[in-house]
Formats: sequence, C-alpha cells, structure tokens
Amino acid sequence: MSQLKKELKRFERRRNRSKKAKRGSSNQYRLCVSRSSKNIEAQIIDDNKGITKVSASSLNKSIQSKIANAGSKIEKSIIVGQSLAEKAKKAKISRVVFDRNGYPYHGRVKALADAAREGGLEF
Repeated sequence: MSQLKKELKRFERRRNRSKKAKRGSSNQYRLCVSRSSKNIEAQIIDDNKGITKVSASSLNKSIQSKIANAGSKIEKSIIVGQSLAEKAKKAKISRVVFDRNGYPYHGRVKALADAAREGGLEF
C-alpha cells in the first residue's frame, strides 16, 4: 500500500471516529467544518432529517467584501464563523455539536469555532 493511501485511510478513520459520537444526539444539530487549501465552509446539519439548516462559506457572495479585506486564512475563518452564527440566530438555532470532520482542532478550524461561539452558538 502506498504512503498516500495509508494517510487517506488514517484521515478517514479520524473523521469517522469524530462523527460517530455526534450522530447519536437526536435533539441537537451538528456543525460540520470542511476546509481546503484556500477556502473554508461550515454547515449546521439536522442528521435526523438529513438536511442542512444553515451554511456559510468563504465563497459566499454576501461576505466576499469582508473576505477581500482579510489578510490571512485564519481571518477568513473568523468571518465565516461569525456569518454562520448570525444565520443560526435567524434560524433560531442556539445549541450545536461541533464536528471537526477529522481535522485537527487548531488554526483555521479553531478560529471558526471560537468565532461561532462568540456569535452566540453553544457547543
């Protein structure tokens, strides 16, 4: 097995392990974070119905003006987290379970989570 396949299998195990514990809670929504080398996005998902309630991304047209002024990817993550918290308030969502989707909890993922907490979401 090649080194790349080993790394991908390890990542999938980490991702699934973090999701397994969160899927059992029927009364809470799940905040799932996805990131790429340039962008970051987050969704609040209702696993019982299988639908996305609220989403925010660094590619959204509504926050492009703020993101254009951001100097780093961490600042972009903070803007996305604040936008997600505002949308969640409008949808009357206050409590979520954080799903880091297998990514380590530091850097951009941590910045997004902290901004969402400051915006009013409870983890």
